[in-house]
Amino acid sequence: MNKISNRINAGLLACMFCFAACSKSGGSTTTPPPPVLPVALKSIYLNNVSFTNTTYNINGTPLIKVQFSQPVLQSSVSASVTLTGGGGTVQLTTGFLNNDSVVTFQPAASLKYLARYTFAITTALQSKAGGHLISNVQEVFYTQIDSTDKFPQLSDSALLTLVQQQTFNYFWNFGHPVSGMARERTSSNDVVTTGGSGFGIMSMLVGVQRNFITRADALTRIDTIVSFLTHKVTRYHGAFPHWINGSTGATVPFGTEDDGGDIVETSYMIQGLLCARQFFNSNTDSNEIRLRNNINSISDSVQWNWYRQNNQNVLTWNWSPQYNWSINVQVSGWDEALITYVLAASSNTPSNRIPKIVYDNGWAGNGAMKNGKTFFGVNLPLGPDYGGPLFFAHYSFLGINPQNLSDAYADYWTQDTAHATINYLYCVNNPNHNFGYSNVCWGLTASDIQGGYTASSPTNDVGVIAPTAAIASLPYTPVQSMNALRFFYYKLGDRIWGPYGFIDAFNLNNLWFDSDCLAIDQGPEIVMIENYRSGLLWNLFMSCPEVKTGMKNLGFTSPNL
Repeated sequence: MNKISNRINAGLLACMFCFAACSKSGGSTTTPPPPVLPVALKSIYLNNVSFTNTTYNINGTPLIKVQFSQPVLQSSVSASVTLTGGGGTVQLTTGFLNNDSVVTFQPAASLKYLARYTFAITTALQSKAGGHLISNVQEVFYTQIDSTDKFPQLSDSALLTLVQQQTFNYFWNFGHPVSGMARERTSSNDVVTTGGSGFGIMSMLVGVQRNFITRADALTRIDTIVSFLTHKVTRYHGAFPHWINGSTGATVPFGTEDDGGDIVETSYMIQGLLCARQFFNSNTDSNEIRLRNNINSISDSVQWNWYRQNNQNVLTWNWSPQYNWSINVQVSGWDEALITYVLAASSNTPSNRIPKIVYDNGWAGNGAMKNGKTFFGVNLPLGPDYGGPLFFAHYSFLGINPQNLSDAYADYWTQDTAHATINYLYCVNNPNHNFGYSNVCWGLTASDIQGGYTASSPTNDVGVIAPTAAIASLPYTPVQSMNALRFFYYKLGDRIWGPYGFIDAFNLNNLWFDSDCLAIDQGPEIVMIENYRSGLLWNLFMSCPEVKTGMKNLGFTSPNL
């Protein structure tokens, strides 16, 4: 703005020089009136700091100081200067300094917390000499987070139970009325998700453990799901599709060529079903016996070995009866699919069971999935730099207990703890200067973002925090995760807490708060909180005889095996 003002002033001076020259060469001797110079903005400060295009974490009564190139007409200020935001126009208290060339503005009442405000000056601003502001001025700032508690304080134990119970409502109250399965998201209507429903089954076991529902209630709902999967859903060489119509059982394509079996989503479902089988262990209750038999029938019929795509030593993610192997994505580590290889090696049906070479070559890349670098002082055994999105440390480990678990490639407690710690430290260091990131507001994983969906991580940071990332890491980073959970509930609860627990994601850079919850993010919260508290799902899954055998055959060692 100063450059524009200087150009205009230089032009006006040049014109004056030419006029004077013409007069001396025989023109009129009448002295022209002095030109009216436009008003230029010399500087603008917010709380004594230079006002940038967007400023964050501003207090409720900020002081804005504007310096102009010449004294301004006081009566023109009120009509040309506005502060808007928080749902309306803000009344300003105005002060004049330096012979009215400096004007200060301050809200007459405190601004709203976590709100976007726009400070604007129009060209209606006039100088005492009659000139006008060269061009409109507009600056944006965001106010700070309200530090007061939004809900009454609870003990940590009571808070964990509350979060579990509220999140449980997603799978119980919002479960599909026909199939009993979990809807993909709160806006999905009839679309249910295979993997998210597997997490939902695990959450129902937590519901019994925490007395949210009775054992009989859970048995009935899970029996409905198992019956639906058995009699209504189309399977593709034993595998389920990613999405299903919850009323009819028809496959809902996940993508143009993704209209068949999804072996990874299937593994999340089988993980949940096997936990349910171990939970409902009565030898006298005919309903529990029948449920266990039906779960075995589903689990034993998954043709894991067939998904090696013509006997390759790697599993392939998808197969379609129409497009065959055209997607051709290999399930190779390190990512969220360790559970897929564990279950593929654990099948009770010999022809469906994969040999160890498929795990070593296909999943581990014969050691290629190792990392070994240090990030923020933390050594990361496996996976991409900085660990990738945090769901890598969650989805497979809802059932697989990483405590004291190791194989030829890593110690998995070390791996998952390092991953969560690096994610936390990245947010604390906040190299992209995202508003809100801190030691109590952290967690990057796959989630909704404004206008889409992405797998957030330190190498794909778009400013979005997903509560599930920190909360589901509670077993690995108990102090950091509990601090985040308290912050999400007490400080941001008026924005991100709802009938199904925490919303999926938020971005404080632009004050975007998701309107949805997602099954695959709600599930890990309730399950991993319970694993932290009691080890329930870890104990159930690791008690499966076929899992013990399969993991031993892959080279795993653990006291649980």
